[in-house]
Amino acid sequence: QLQASGGGLEQAGGSRKLSCTVSGVTMSNYAIHWFRQAPGKEREFVAAEVGIRLSGPDKKYSDSVKGRFAISRDNSKNTAYLQMDSLKPEDTAVYYCAADIRGIVTSPDYWGQGTLVTVSS
Repeated sequence: QLQASGGGLEQAGGSRKLSCTVSGVTMSNYAIHWFRQAPGKEREFVAAEVGIRLSGPDKKYSDSVKGRFAISRDNSKNTAYLQMDSLKPEDTAVYYCAADIRGIVTSPDYWGQGTLVTVSS
C-alpha cells in the first residue's frame, strides 16, 4: 500500500516536499515512481528511483522537472520523497506515487492515492 501526502497550495517560485509512505512490502526492493495528472490532461511521468541498484541510472526525471525536482528515499522509514523547488503554475496537478519491483517502468504495478499540489502565479 502506498500513500502520498504533502500537497497543498504554493506560490510560484516556492518549494514543496511530498512524501510517499509504503507499507506491506520491503520498499528497498521496489523502484519508486512519481506521476502527476493536471486537470484535463493525461497522467505523466515525473521522477523515479530504483530500489536495488541495477545497471543504468539510479534516478530518472522528466525534462519538465529536471533540475527543479529531486526524488529520494529513506528505506528505514519506508518513505520516499519528492522535493519540488522553483515551482511553476504548470506544476499544478494531483501527484501520485507508485512502485514496481521490476525497476523503473512506464506503468508500475502498485499505486497510491494522489495528493493535490496547486501552484499559484
